[in-house]
Amino acid sequence: MTRRGAVITIASALASALAALAAGAAPFSGGGTLPVEGRAAGFDGASTWLNSAPLGARQLRGKVVLVDFWTYSCINCIRTVPYVRAWARKYRDQGLVVVGVHTPEFAFEQELANVNAALARFGIDFPVAVDSSQRIWRAWGNRFWPALYLVDAEGRIRHHQFGEGEYDRMERAIQALLAETRGAPLADMGLVDPRAGAEQMAPDLGRLESEETYLGYDKAVHFRSPERLREDGTQQYSVGGLDLNEWGLSGRWTVGAESIRADEGGAAIACRFGARDLHLVAGPGQAGRKVRIRVTLDGRPPGADHGSDIDADGNGTVDATRLYQLVRQGGTVRRRRAEIRFLDAGARAYAFTFG
Repeated sequence: MTRRGAVITIASALASALAALAAGAAPFSGGGTLPVEGRAAGFDGASTWLNSAPLGARQLRGKVVLVDFWTYSCINCIRTVPYVRAWARKYRDQGLVVVGVHTPEFAFEQELANVNAALARFGIDFPVAVDSSQRIWRAWGNRFWPALYLVDAEGRIRHHQFGEGEYDRMERAIQALLAETRGAPLADMGLVDPRAGAEQMAPDLGRLESEETYLGYDKAVHFRSPERLREDGTQQYSVGGLDLNEWGLSGRWTVGAESIRADEGGAAIACRFGARDLHLVAGPGQAGRKVRIRVTLDGRPPGADHGSDIDADGNGTVDATRLYQLVRQGGTVRRRRAEIRFLDAGARAYAFTFG
């Protein structure tokens, strides 16, 4: 390219950026501009607020707002938290307000004590609107966990993202909108690089062969115990061979609409999966109880492939209703058969997730 061509290109780009600003679209270093996507619906309908007094149009006037729809046992949301938390802290003094909207998927996620425990566990200190009746979710027309919406100082949605990943692009959008609001570029245009371990580590997508698997009969798929699944009734189950992504039960269980309950000590769930990580959303069945579990991989203790919530011998404790990381394969990732045995009765399990 000649110098004249470069000058023309720069001048054209500058003209386009000025035109975009005049039209209300912030120039976006990720490519193009940030168009106006509609009006933000606000947060009317929150049952309560955590880490903040209620926030509305008056409190947020003149601020850029990042809205994060999440729920605390969702693995995709959990893996997004380090970035959202880092953005809240880095850009707080430059005009960004992060608002988490906690909209539950499971009934246990409606319990305020569980949500508060999750905020402490994940170090979330930005405002959170508790949306247990899903009124905010419906007002925004949202359908995804996580879902991120970037709102400008005039209350207009200017960028959105559904699902985890593309963190660089979202941060560039935040920077562009803050620069538009301030009328000047930010001094620090670097990107956050939060440290994430355990279940918050990014998934190994190249070797991920398994998808989220619900265990309650409303959404259960790939159930392969020879006994027919009995809805809302107690039954003795057994499990034999399993193909990839199939699961089964052994021992006495009650299968409900959104969870399964171990009705005797020694009852187990088995699954065959293809992923680096295996997680289980589970709880003790009653607040204050502790349920011992033992996990095996291909019939043996997991050893170095144990997750953060069990030890190398496969032993762990379910003492709260949340997501537990049971397996993290540290070497060659291959298809495995996992068995989770509940040594005490009463525990509930909701879903397998993978990474």
